[in-house]
Amino acid sequence: MSRAVVLALVVTLFSISGAWASPERWKAEWSKTDFSKHSIVFEEIMSGGPPKDGIPSIDAPIFSSVKENSHLGAQEPVISLSINGDHRAYPLRILTWHEIVNDKVGGKPVTVTFCPLCNAGIVFDRRLEGDAVLDFGTTGKLRNSDLVMYDRQSESWWQQFSGEGIVGAHTGKQLTMLPSRLESFEKFAKRHPNGKVLVPNNPNMRDYGRNPYAGYDSASAPFLYFGDMPKNISPMARVVVVDDRAWSLALLRKNGTIRSGDLELKWTEGQNSALDSTRINEGRDVGNVTVKNKGKDAVYHVTFAFVFKAFNGKSDIILGE
Repeated sequence: MSRAVVLALVVTLFSISGAWASPERWKAEWSKTDFSKHSIVFEEIMSGGPPKDGIPSIDAPIFSSVKENSHLGAQEPVISLSINGDHRAYPLRILTWHEIVNDKVGGKPVTVTFCPLCNAGIVFDRRLEGDAVLDFGTTGKLRNSDLVMYDRQSESWWQQFSGEGIVGAHTGKQLTMLPSRLESFEKFAKRHPNGKVLVPNNPNMRDYGRNPYAGYDSASAPFLYFGDMPKNISPMARVVVVDDRAWSLALLRKNGTIRSGDLELKWTEGQNSALDSTRINEGRDVGNVTVKNKGKDAVYHVTFAFVFKAFNGKSDIILGE
């Protein structure tokens, strides 16, 4: 099939999705969602293919020790989280298939998320406005190619990249992002040899370790995205995002360390891309990133340039210093 035909099919799908982006059509599946409240244009919402909870979140996570996970590749990527002396790693080989893990770490309710189409791994505090604790699932929908989550209490929709409520009773509310790291399993194991590692509830449920998006981060353009593209950098180039600023990963890799005010960004080799090879533990080396603010881990994520452009349209990506 030619590229022109593929493009025509994608445009057709986009047109169909836009035509079906209607609360009246969604209400059968989303009876609890208050569609009268929203901060986005409904036509920006696209179907990613699966239905509500078609990509199942993990709500009762199971962990084993670092030593019991010797089958993981040393450079395999994990999202690592440390709270009150509780150290946990969430391998992307699992998150790629589930995208959301509802957990409690160090006594704090958290949601660990990964959007493969954006390469965005973000951890949120599940508490909202005091003691209310939310549980999250996948809507099966995308906005700017990014995962749209929902909370099971009000069935409000939330943008994964920003943590903002975009549809429903919690529209305009903000989830708190928590410091975490996207690092290799080897680095996590070295820092926390007694840490816990997420394992599948059912090892046969998916082909864990396989990358269903093989070659995606080498594509010339993103999938299911029709917004503005960034200038002077490939839309699929990785960038390091801290608040409303972003640095090219290539720049950080070249310099090794970048300092900006109280921030210190560092790059070291030795982490597989989760979106390159058919097997995640064979992906090319994209390296590890740490970001600290006054010596303490800061909230950051490594995503694609087009994603930052979509959600921070007025901010430029730093390409050189």
